[in-house]
Amino acid sequence: MPKNGIATTFTRSTLSAFITVILIMLSSRRVSSLSSTMSSSKAIPLHIHWFRQDLRLLDNPALNKTTLWKSKMWSSTAKFLLDSVMDLRNNLEKKGSGLVVAYGKPEEVLSKLCRALQDELDISSQKTKDGSEQQQRPVVLLKPSVVVQEEPASEEYKVDRAVQRAVKTFASGSLETVWAATLYDLEDLPFDNGVKGMPDTFTPFRNKVEKHCKIPAPLPVPPKSKLAMPTHPSILSILQGQSPTHSIPNCSLSYMPTLSDLGYSTEEIEKATHPDPRGVMPFHGGETSGLQRIQEYIFNKDLLKIYFDTRNGMLIPPSSPHGLHMDASLPDSSHKSANDMNLKRGIVNKSTYWVVFELLWGCFFRMFALKYGNQIFFLDGTLGRQAHGSHPNSRRWGLNPKHLQAWKEGRTGYPLVDANMRELHATGFMSNRGRQNVASFLAIDMSTDWRYGADHFESLLVDHDVYANWGNWCSAAGMTGGRLNRFNIVKQSKDYDKEGEYVRHWCPELANVPTKFIHEPWKLTKDQQKEYGVRLGVDYPNPLVPPTSDGSSGGSSGNGGYKNYGKDGKSRSSGKKNDYNPNRGRGQRKDMKSLKQGSYQFRDTGDNY
Repeated sequence: MPKNGIATTFTRSTLSAFITVILIMLSSRRVSSLSSTMSSSKAIPLHIHWFRQDLRLLDNPALNKTTLWKSKMWSSTAKFLLDSVMDLRNNLEKKGSGLVVAYGKPEEVLSKLCRALQDELDISSQKTKDGSEQQQRPVVLLKPSVVVQEEPASEEYKVDRAVQRAVKTFASGSLETVWAATLYDLEDLPFDNGVKGMPDTFTPFRNKVEKHCKIPAPLPVPPKSKLAMPTHPSILSILQGQSPTHSIPNCSLSYMPTLSDLGYSTEEIEKATHPDPRGVMPFHGGETSGLQRIQEYIFNKDLLKIYFDTRNGMLIPPSSPHGLHMDASLPDSSHKSANDMNLKRGIVNKSTYWVVFELLWGCFFRMFALKYGNQIFFLDGTLGRQAHGSHPNSRRWGLNPKHLQAWKEGRTGYPLVDANMRELHATGFMSNRGRQNVASFLAIDMSTDWRYGADHFESLLVDHDVYANWGNWCSAAGMTGGRLNRFNIVKQSKDYDKEGEYVRHWCPELANVPTKFIHEPWKLTKDQQKEYGVRLGVDYPNPLVPPTSDGSSGGSSGNGGYKNYGKDGKSRSSGKKNDYNPNRGRGQRKDMKSLKQGSYQFRDTGDNY
């Protein structure tokens, strides 16, 4: 409960409109056989793939087994997703197939579509081959079978149940969900009781799966025969939106909503179509763009081999790997490409491993969400009652609306935090290092209800994933019960933006401040402020919370100058001398255990890396 006594419910969706993307696959042999002699008990199978976030053909388990988007998102994110849908449609059309796109709630769209197809089949079955009407109208039953990628979050489950109820009204139609988007299959997990027995922290999870599990090979794109469109004229007329009696508005093989259709203003559309030039890279939605980025980064420019050394950069060059996990491409595509590089170029090092390592984080949080369900959205997280005093991570959460807004707008008085928040607002992107710092600052330094941060990220991030986002925020707040990493913002600034280039890029009011003060402008005297053209409290804000030192005088642990506390509340320190590792910044020469190189195995080759 926030300090103001107002309880807040985070539903993760505030608008009722959805985009529904469906692929209709109806056996042409069976549909073409529809005639006036059809038995009244005949059921027509209708295979529907409902795309969610799996907007691709390559390595799509749900598609081989045979979306919806919330409109609560930034306009640039919506454009990114619309681009992804258009790319998916183009790829399907190249395969001789097609994609039905509709504007509406999935359960309502699918119900209307099945009803329209049912009615059209009933009408067509009344006619003889010469077009004359029959005396008796037979009943043609449509039996829809919907397949969709499983999403283990409450809102998605709620929609699944609604779709299931909708299709059941048609000859006991069915909805099947297929688990996907993780490197390892659920049935292969080496834990007692499967996913319910997985560790609550990443490192033991990682150690166990890397030792006992193998990553399966990516699934190929389904052949044309499996993606065949219906050939019956009446069915096609509805899908093409050309039926005089049964076409559904905003639902067809050619329909594509615009940003204006989705309710975005002229200003928002302008921002989405003309990205901020300060952004470090353009983000183009779609499987095609994602695969091109993988090809360019890993093979054409041969940059994967130095990824570990460059991954914490904040002013990221256009050749950065940070787009590898976006563009609707699949984690398995990235890990497979890393494996191909190992095989073709003989390069096996910490960098080639690290791509798989970071993909595994996403898998961990998706499985963690499956284990705990809605708890990742609760203020107390998975700690529950323990967060009220019995656990070392317990905290009294507050909410100062003005301070929260200052954090969102990049006006905290901490240059690194402000630069990252401004980049997020301008581009929809923020580096992983930045995300960790701004999350720690809001939740720990500001003691603000962390869910406001997760909710803000969800609304702006182009590469948003509900499980990675909410899982990471819950963990950053200490509400998953693991080690609480409190980042010393000043020290992190000096470690990862040593010369202040990133800060000056996004905080131009600090452009003339010398490097000595760029991360601690509150140390400027009145005369220095005048000299460097920045007045604290006027041109740039004073710190929202009391500043801390960079921790450099007495040495520091790898978490940014603060002690690490375990579940027992005791400080964890090895007491060993910091060993040199050039992959870490100044003052962070000792790797944490989670940064030690591990290994992984591929199921198809048996190779270990």
